[in-house]
Parts: sequence; C-alpha cells; structure tokens
Amino acid sequence: MSNSQKKRISSQQTDVSVGSSLPVANASSGLTTIEAERLLKRYGANEFTIKKKGAFRKFLHWFISPIPLMLLAASALSYFTGKYADAALILFLLLANYAIQIWHEHKADQAVEKLEEHLAATARVLRDNAWQKIPAREVVPGDRIALRVGLRLPADAKLVLATNLSVNESMLTGESLPKEKKEGDSVYSASFITSGGGEAVVTETGDRTYFGTAVKTLELAQKRSTLEKDVLSISKLLTILALGAIAILTTVLIFHGASLTELATLDISLLIAGIPVALPTVMSLIITAGVLKVAKGGAVVRRLSSLEDLANVDLLLSDKTGTLTENKIRVASLTTLGSWEESDAIRLAGSATDATDTNPLEGAIRNAVDDRHLILPKQVSFIPGDSVRKRSTAVVEYEENQWLVTLGAPATVAKLCRFTSNSGTIFKNAVDIAAKRGDRALLIAVHKHSKEEKGMEPVAVLFLADTLRSDAASTIEIMHNKGITVKMLTGDGISIAREVSQRLKLVGTIYDRTVFDDPEKLEAVLPNAAGFAEVLPKDKYAAVEAAKKKYRVAVTGDGANDIPSVSDADVGIAVAHSVDALRETADIVLLTDGLIIIATAIQEARKVFMRLYHYSLYRISESARLILTILIIGVIAGDFPLTPIQILLLAFLNDVPIISIALDHVKIPNAPSSINTKRRSVLSLFYGLAGILNSLLMLVFVFYYLHLPWPWIQTLFFLQLVVSGHMLIYVAHTEQRWFNFLPSWQVMVAVTATQLLATFAAIYGYFTTPIPLWIILFVWVWSFFWMQITEAFKMIVFAFMGHIGDSIPELPQSPNESSVAA
Repeated sequence: MSNSQKKRISSQQTDVSVGSSLPVANASSGLTTIEAERLLKRYGANEFTIKKKGAFRKFLHWFISPIPLMLLAASALSYFTGKYADAALILFLLLANYAIQIWHEHKADQAVEKLEEHLAATARVLRDNAWQKIPAREVVPGDRIALRVGLRLPADAKLVLATNLSVNESMLTGESLPKEKKEGDSVYSASFITSGGGEAVVTETGDRTYFGTAVKTLELAQKRSTLEKDVLSISKLLTILALGAIAILTTVLIFHGASLTELATLDISLLIAGIPVALPTVMSLIITAGVLKVAKGGAVVRRLSSLEDLANVDLLLSDKTGTLTENKIRVASLTTLGSWEESDAIRLAGSATDATDTNPLEGAIRNAVDDRHLILPKQVSFIPGDSVRKRSTAVVEYEENQWLVTLGAPATVAKLCRFTSNSGTIFKNAVDIAAKRGDRALLIAVHKHSKEEKGMEPVAVLFLADTLRSDAASTIEIMHNKGITVKMLTGDGISIAREVSQRLKLVGTIYDRTVFDDPEKLEAVLPNAAGFAEVLPKDKYAAVEAAKKKYRVAVTGDGANDIPSVSDADVGIAVAHSVDALRETADIVLLTDGLIIIATAIQEARKVFMRLYHYSLYRISESARLILTILIIGVIAGDFPLTPIQILLLAFLNDVPIISIALDHVKIPNAPSSINTKRRSVLSLFYGLAGILNSLLMLVFVFYYLHLPWPWIQTLFFLQLVVSGHMLIYVAHTEQRWFNFLPSWQVMVAVTATQLLATFAAIYGYFTTPIPLWIILFVWVWSFFWMQITEAFKMIVFAFMGHIGDSIPELPQSPNESSVAA
C-alpha cells in the first residue's frame, strides 16, 4: 500500500460511523439469523472481489506472447511456400502447447484453492442471543463481533466495548506500534488485536472496507525467488545463444544460395527450439507438486517462493508447546495455599479465563472445570493476559461479593500477593517441583474488598502438563543429520527448559533471557546454545535478527506477539491453532502439531529444489547442444542439417519428458540446498560437449563412410537428437550411476513414448524422409553408447567437485553429547 493511501486512511479514521440504514446488533441478542441472511444477500460475502480472466482473455493473452506468434509465423511461411502438411502440423503443435498449458494451470489453480480452504478465517458473532463461530466471509454489516488477542479484524467496525484494547494498524497506516482503542473508536479490516479484548459492531465489509478500497488500486507484484530468477536467466542466455547461431547460420547459407523464405522458416524454427518453451509450465508443475506434497504432510505454503528458502534452512528456532510437545495441556494437579478447597481454586481459576479464546492454557483450566462439573462465578469485567502482563484479571461475583481474581505466571502474580511464612514455603516448593517435572505452573490470587492488584491472597498453584512428543528427539537427530540445527525458545523458567532440553538431547547450553540484553553476547552464545528460557516476544525477534547473520533461519510462532519474529525470519512458520493474524503473516501454516511436520516440509522443499536444479542442468545442456550442433553442421555442410518442421517436432518432443520431470523422484541432499552455478556450468559444458561430439562423429561416419543421401542424414540426425537427448535425462537427473537410480515411472514413460514417436516418424516418413530399419537400429545403439560416454564425463566431474549435499555443516556437539549449563 502506498504512503499516500496509508495517510488517507489514517486521516479518515475518526469519520467512521455505523450507517443509520443498518440494523445494528442488539446489545443483548445481536442480529437474528434471518436478518443476517438478508444482509448477506444485500451486501454479499465479506471478501475482496478478484477479477479473473475469462477463457477468451486467457487465450488472447497467451496468443500474443512471443512463442505462439513465432509458431504462427512459421506455419504461415510453410503454407505460402506450398508445404501445407507442415503448416497444419505447426498449427497442431501450437494448439497442443496451449492445451497442455491451460490444463496444468487449471489443475494448479484447483490445488491452490483447495489448500486455501484450510486457512479460512473465522469470527465470533452474537446472533440469536448466543455467541457463534462462523466463517469470516459470512460476517455482515450490523454484526456484533468479539475481539480477542491475535484476531485479525474481519471487517471495519465500531467499538462498543473495550478493555485494555490495543490494535496494530501497520497494514493500513504503516505505523508499527499498536494503538490504544476505546469505546466509540473505529477499527479496520486487516488490522489485528495485540492486547486486551472487547466487542464491536461491523460497519463495512468486503470491498467497501478501507483496506478493500485500497486493494483495488494496488498493483500486486509477485516476488520471485532466487532459483526462479536463476532459471529465467537461463532462458535469456539460451535465447541470446540461439539468436547468435541464427545470425551466423543465416549469413553462411545466404552465400550458399538459400532462399529468404526458407531461411526465415528455419530461423524461426531454430529460435523456438532453442528457447525453453516449457519453462513456465515446468516451474509451475514442480512448485505446485511440492506444495501439494507438503500439504499432504500437514502444512500449507502461503508464499510459493518460500519453498526455496525452506530448502536452504539450516537453523530452526522452535517454540516448545505444540512443536516439541503434544499440545494436549491438562491440569495435572494443584497445591492449595492456606485453607482453600481444590474445587474453589479451580472455579476461581476458570473465572479468570476467556471462554472465546483458544489459548491452550486457559482451555485446560476450563476443561478441568467441566470435568469436575463445577459452576463458574459470573464475570463482571475481564482483562485478558498477554506477553507483557503475563496474567489475566477478572472481577467476578463470588459468595455474594465482587472479588478480584488474578491468574498468571507465578513470578509475576507472586509480586502482587501477601504470603504468610507457611504459604510462602509451600508456594516455593510447588514451583520447584513443577520445574523438575517440566510442568507449567500458574498462580491464582484473589482480593475480596479491593479492585487493585496488590496485597492479594494467594489461593493455589496449578500444575499444567504437556507431554513431550514421542518422535521429537528422533526428529531432532534426523534434522541434525540433514544439516539443520534445532534450538528451543520458551517462555518457561530455566529449570523447565533444562529438563526439556535434556530429554530431547538438544545440543548445547540453555541460557536465560539476560543474554538478549546484550546483542554482542547473544551473537557469541548462539552457536553453542541448545535454547533460551524466559523468552519475551522482543527476545524472539532479537534471536532471529542475530541468527540471520550466520544462518538461514526458520522460526515458529502461535500468537500475535510472534508476528515480528515470524515476519523477519527467512521462513516464518505458524503452528497449528495459531491466531488468525499470525497465520496470514507466516510463509507456512501447519495444520497439525509436531516437529516432524516441519522436517517433512523441509525434505519436500529440498526435493523441489533438486528437481528445478536437474531441470536447469538438462535444459542448458540440451538446448546448447541442439543450437551449436545445428550451427556447426550447417556451416560445415552449407545446408540445413534439419528441416524446419523437424526442428519444431524436436522442440515439441523435448518438452513432453521435461514436463514430466516435475514428478521425478530425487535424492534429498544431506545439507541445505543452494545454487552452485560453477558446478552446474561445468556439468552442462561436459554434457553439451559430449552431445556435440556425438552428433559430429555420427555425421562424419554416415556421410563420408556410409555415403548416405542428405535427406536420409537429416532424418537420421533428427532421430539421433531425440533418442540421445532424452537418454541424457537418465544421466542428468542423478549424481549416482544412472542405472543405480532410475527416474520415476512417469519420466521413463514420457521419455520412451517420445523416443518411439520419433522412431515411427523416421520409419514411416511422417514429416521426414523414411530411412531403413538398420539405420534406425544403428542410431539407437550409437545413442546408448554415447550415453555411457556422457556418464563417464559426469563421474569425472564428481570426482573433482564432489556431490551436492556431501558436506554437512559442523555443529558444536553430536546429538548424544547434550550438556546443560546454569
């Protein structure tokens, strides 16, 4: 959003009011279902209108691009020179190319739409005198909505109730600091709640919101990843190479008396064959296939280019809850302080929670209330907890009086309490026991005659347990072996963090949060740290900033206070059950809990990287071989080494197996992936030289020793380029010996099918001069022999340059040598 738009929105914030024509939600009952349905029909769904191109516009946009226009020109030239069959075939290739592209785009769009369903936002609205959870797209003007920490505002609204409420409006105004909001203030779609809670009445939805209006005027540019830019640069390189070859070949053939019409057809055909026509389709297929595979593992990729970043991750900063633990928090036990009964302690603790919040700690307390069939005291007012206060506070009606109840971190709430010597001792022992067991502890305190949080009476210490995931330790070891270090960030005390670190066999030392006060010290201890305890949101951001100087960093988060660190990381991951605002900020959203989901996503991302790497390697080698071979033979022979229609057929047959590379299986590297352009250049050079030498020696043999006629040689040369070129896929797709790691069945079927099509064309003379069967057998044997020569070149390169992923970054200690320091 532009600065002018942000200023306009900021300046207009005081002018919003609920339209008089809208049926504003009744304070006690909200809208009725019938009213909501009528308003939904009137105003439409609460979503932004995205104009989609129709089928004709899509075809027109594709048709006026360079490749289709060149194919059309080649078809026209063939038609006007009397080659009607060639012209018809070129038109068929043109339409076939479009059909393949549209089909793959349709499948990709369907896949993405299906994944987006998992990320659909929800809202709590008051309807028919009851709070209901509904899809955000069904919110209508006049709805009364509940606001809680981490909620992304589903629409523009006016506050009717606000308690300690702060809203981040950076998406609208560019101001990063949250703004305090009071009753009567307006709040806006795309902003999110950072603290407190409240209720608001919706004033505008969908395109009529301030954010919706601004989105219409924006031109959204898609950020390309480094690998995408790299592959596109390959396309430019091959285009320049093709243009250079065309200029030289045209000059030579003019001197040999070639007609301008024939030259124009040949030049267009060679340019089409040299440019990687299937580039957009292959890129889309490979990335979409990776996204779907990651989704099957339980994660949704929101930013496609983040797959490449994920492949390069070598450090994961992970929260404890839900990632390293099962996220099934329960009240394991409690210790009362003084003369309080357990049932009273549970009731009071439950009264200081928010029933509309999804916080797992508060959920565990409410479950304990339900399990004991207790009735909660009525809340008079409530201030939700956040990362700064570290406690929630409520005024409740209890024993015919209004009591102040506080629930939160023991260290925080204890400062507000007045302990006796006995209760103080019990409290200290209870907290120590919790730390040794790795349990989370919460302290409940009350005040009967005051609404000030001081001099409170401690009631009980609750012990909340969350079992470590059974696969967490083994997954951490696997990730370590794949070159990924895992470090734990937790808000728990250092004793609990040490206990968890030992159980998980994390590498290094546990540090408390004091290291975050000194950036230089933080950078110094980071490599040897197993994790950090008592972490605040600002500390998490500092950890990401420090780590990015040495690592490619992924970080997990679940709350609104994690947004800065998740946004700043190379790959931001929103864990399952995270707040809406974070899910919309993160690059990847987990649908289920567990570290294994992240490890699987990294594995699939590296597969995507390797497929794109193999594609670029093959594309450079094969296109360069085709262009240079045609150029060299054309200059030596002074004639067309291939007919224009053969060149176009060759280009089409090359695209089919290349597209299937998106489904190929690959070896996953044992270290973070990165583009080694020098290595790829050397391999491409050797593959290309082997291909050129292959073609030139064959030409010498069949022309000077077998004395075959030139039309036969053109067909032979066409068949050899198809058969040999597609055999290169077996060699290029793996760093092992080709017969030890064959391509996927989809790739082998595509390769074999195209080779057989070229063979049948050569036998029966379809768009070629037919040649005898013994020559065809000779081409197949010759191509297989040169496949082994190319394989030998590959092994020589690997002997000197090593294999991708052979080198794993050194870590401070092995996983089995964990140490925990004070």
